[in-house]
Amino acid sequence: MEQSQQRPARRARDLGIVVGPLPTGRHNAITDVPGVLVGHTTVDDGRDLHTGVTAVVPSQLGPGRWSLPAAVHTGNGYGKLVGSTQVDELGVLESPIVLTATLSVFRAADALLTYLMAARPDGLSFNPLVGETNDGHLSDIRRRPVTEEHVLDAIRRAAGGPPAEGCVGAGTGTSALGYKGGIGTSSRTVRTVAGAVTVGALTQSNFGGVLTVLGVPLPVEELVPAADRAEPPGNSCMIVVATDAPLDARQLGRLARRAIFAMARVGAAYQNGSGDYAIAFSTARPDQAPLPDADLDPVFAAVLDSVEEALLNSLFTATTTTGVAGRTRHAVPGEAVVRRLAAAGRLAPPA
Repeated sequence: MEQSQQRPARRARDLGIVVGPLPTGRHNAITDVPGVLVGHTTVDDGRDLHTGVTAVVPSQLGPGRWSLPAAVHTGNGYGKLVGSTQVDELGVLESPIVLTATLSVFRAADALLTYLMAARPDGLSFNPLVGETNDGHLSDIRRRPVTEEHVLDAIRRAAGGPPAEGCVGAGTGTSALGYKGGIGTSSRTVRTVAGAVTVGALTQSNFGGVLTVLGVPLPVEELVPAADRAEPPGNSCMIVVATDAPLDARQLGRLARRAIFAMARVGAAYQNGSGDYAIAFSTARPDQAPLPDADLDPVFAAVLDSVEEALLNSLFTATTTTGVAGRTRHAVPGEAVVRRLAAAGRLAPPA
């Protein structure tokens, strides 16, 4: 299935910004990993509510196979990642991954439980996995507007093809690096001893620091001088990494760590109040032997590049948003970025 929502033509590559030498998948998205689907529900009243739900749904989870190898890495644990301890303990993912706003995470977990119980009528124990970032700078987070139907709708809408990015789903009200943040995605394909594999990343960006593109700092006070530079509280980042490479839970933990490392490439400050988490899972057939550790370097490179580009896409596809209390987060001005990068010798000058 293809996503019905269209994304703005303002991704990093639309601006000539290419991260690393590795080729991307067909859609340059996490959905390039076979069987991985993405769905969004956006809750936006145009005034005080700018929030929603994003669901990453591995279609391999189902009758006959209710778990996939998985790992969680905590870069900074100031967050409410429901279900993470069992993933750490058992090394498996047993549910879709749902992302939402901080104060809606518990309602989202209960909604995901409803989904899992319907899928497995004989089950007596379930581990819904729900992550969050705090969108309270632009959205009235205390209203906890996310309902069970919003979560179930995001899962039902999950599809292949190019997912919507920017101010959509769980990224509707987020802020990052001084600008408007959002949802972003990217992918890479690499050759391994097991053959060609795909690595895809999806990010919910909502963290502090100074935007850095191809090594060039792009502070908001320079690109958008009129912007409000107040730092929103509760900054965080959720990263989901999917791959069809045959990897065990320990190796997936190594991928998840690289995903957090990639935040530094775009200027993350890793602040005290930032809940920075990465979840990695593999959709490979269970009869495939894990790759040798000595052969993981191309996969590590794919993670670093796809997460970096997903984070850039989450900002470049976002639009200026004014929310609760009249607070505004401005979109990254793409043309100004291109001019700065060209002046620094990182891009060809614009025509």
